[in-house]
Amino acid sequence: MKQYPPLGKVLVIIPTYNEAQNIESISGRLRKAVPDAHILVADDNSPDGTGDIVDRLVAADDHIHVLHRKGKEGLGAAYLAGFHWGLENGYGVLVEHDADGSHQPEQLPLLLKALENADMVKGSRWVPGGSVVNWPKSREILSKGGNLWTRMWLGIPLKDSTGGFNAFRADTLRGLGLDEVASAGYCFQVDLAWRALKTGHTVVEVPIEFVEREFGDSKMNKNIVVEAMILTAQWGVAYRGGQIRDLARRLTGRNQARGIPDADA
Repeated sequence: MKQYPPLGKVLVIIPTYNEAQNIESISGRLRKAVPDAHILVADDNSPDGTGDIVDRLVAADDHIHVLHRKGKEGLGAAYLAGFHWGLENGYGVLVEHDADGSHQPEQLPLLLKALENADMVKGSRWVPGGSVVNWPKSREILSKGGNLWTRMWLGIPLKDSTGGFNAFRADTLRGLGLDEVASAGYCFQVDLAWRALKTGHTVVEVPIEFVEREFGDSKMNKNIVVEAMILTAQWGVAYRGGQIRDLARRLTGRNQARGIPDADA
């Protein structure tokens, strides 16, 4: 069994765009749930004053930090900026966490405990024990369908590859080729999980309760879902094509070893 080193310092990355109603509450809950963890807010120049609120939090608490970004560039870009900041500053664990309360800080210790014997941990809505609160049935069908679509194309075992409550060891992120990650929205989470699995990392799912936001507007839209479906299908075609080519090479090698000529010889 693989022996994992201690986790080290924890950094929780929270991307924000117009989360003035939520950021102070979620930061306070995180500080209470995991007092030793640090928080990095990556704010995309929110016009509602989110950045100003975070500046006040930073001034009052040395465990809270902020990246003021130029504008709205997408969830993936914000997380990538946060990952690079965390890796450069020596954190051993980097966590993805929503600002809107849908990810409950009180469940973060469960992810960190599981990460003691894993390379990446996903908070999962769709494993036994996981659940969603205040979702319409249509949203649940969309999420489960998206995850089924992902498993079909990519052949990965995860029940909730699209979920965004994730914890990584720093060395895991360093091995994922972050500079090559291009997906900006919903598919960003699939991209990271698939990269982790392809590079031989242990990815574990733990059940969480996902709560629909109470304040502010959801960033989910039709374009993000379409991007996810198209990108996943493209990755799947390339992946399955590679599997077929590998199989053909193995069969050709066996035939040659047995002295059987190729069909087109």
